[in-house]
Amino acid sequence: MSNTIDLSLLIERISAADTDLQRQIFNEPEIQQLEAGAFATLFEALPLDQRMELWRQLPLNDHVDVLTAMRADTREWVIQSLSEAELDLVLAKLDNLSLIEWADSLPEEIIERAIELLSKEDLELFDRANQYSEDQIGRYANPKVISLPQGISVKRAKVLLERYGFQYPASIYVVTRSKKFVGAINYQQLIEAEPHQKLSNIADTECLVLEDDASLAEAVEAIEHSQRIGLPIVDENLALVGEIDLHLALDLMRESYESTLMANAGMSEEDDLFAPITKSAKRRAVWLGINLMTAVLASMTISLFEDVIAQVVALAILMPIVASMGGIAGSQTLTLMIRGMALNQVTAGNRWSLLRNEFGIGFLNGVLWAVLIGLMAGLWFQSPTIGIIIAVGIVVNIITAALFGVLIPVALEKLKLDPALAGSVILTTVTDVVGFFAFLGTAKLLLI
Repeated sequence: MSNTIDLSLLIERISAADTDLQRQIFNEPEIQQLEAGAFATLFEALPLDQRMELWRQLPLNDHVDVLTAMRADTREWVIQSLSEAELDLVLAKLDNLSLIEWADSLPEEIIERAIELLSKEDLELFDRANQYSEDQIGRYANPKVISLPQGISVKRAKVLLERYGFQYPASIYVVTRSKKFVGAINYQQLIEAEPHQKLSNIADTECLVLEDDASLAEAVEAIEHSQRIGLPIVDENLALVGEIDLHLALDLMRESYESTLMANAGMSEEDDLFAPITKSAKRRAVWLGINLMTAVLASMTISLFEDVIAQVVALAILMPIVASMGGIAGSQTLTLMIRGMALNQVTAGNRWSLLRNEFGIGFLNGVLWAVLIGLMAGLWFQSPTIGIIIAVGIVVNIITAALFGVLIPVALEKLKLDPALAGSVILTTVTDVVGFFAFLGTAKLLLI
């Protein structure tokens, strides 16, 4: 990939150009050398009416890699826009790994069509990968690794590598005749070893190995802390299944980050930047509807104290402060929890400690901001009682937000729900209802 191309500037150039100039820019040598991920980012940044014109300028050999690098929505749109002949040309170049990536987001008829075009070897690998769930690393293992028998010599290993055209592989995996994993050899280590030595004698038998049913988060964490750029994956019988490399780990980390980021707004990391208006509107409408229901619940809580608000207008002015402080405090704890759960740092053994820790933080921050905001409100409205009322609302809401910021993601995980997706809307509802109830309930006690 060219290191001199700024994608943002390239996107700006293409977006501002007419069709003929776009083709000229796209066919510039340094742009044609971009890697698949950069091409995917470029296509995703273009409006729908510009994509296919440039897509057809892309070399056919790059189509599968670029489509695989795209978000699911963009990939589906491109594939649906292809002619029958173009689609067959693309599907004919699919391998099992790309098909696994596509299988969860494309219509069943296209997947079946792709399966019919797979080679026998890739079809077997695809069927094997489908035995795993979406969260197990075995599903994404690259099975096309270099494995050599443990009993052959270094000299023989070099001959085999040269015969089959393998040049500078990252890792060579040593196995028994039954494909049971023995160890790993760095290519440089193989080059420097004595020709007569057997592979079993120079293999790193202490190499970190991942089990095929390990979660994606566990696999990413393992390779992140490993000295290697790839780790072997084995099944329950210790037979070599494949490997996860650093590139795949980085992709999984990025997807996890984007998933959390988008889920906070009720969206998917696969959503297209220029998705059709009606399609995007339908998706977002669901989340807006959910938020409407939570807002109605908060409004119903406020309506219980309508008589108090009618008599003291200052309460209506101060209510947004109570809701905002609780919402921010809760989102801080929730974000910390979701990150910890993604990294497998939150367990049954430390949840009580986390709860106590967040309670302490919530208590200190609650008291601090309750005093400051209470003083400000008391001076503003020339009423110490108003200051006390909002101080009580603030301290109760911040402590509540801290506690439920821990409890909600734990509860959602037990219910097999994604804390990143549902956590924020539930937490917002809790902090709004509790905050308004504490604030307006205190006002009713002290003012009426």
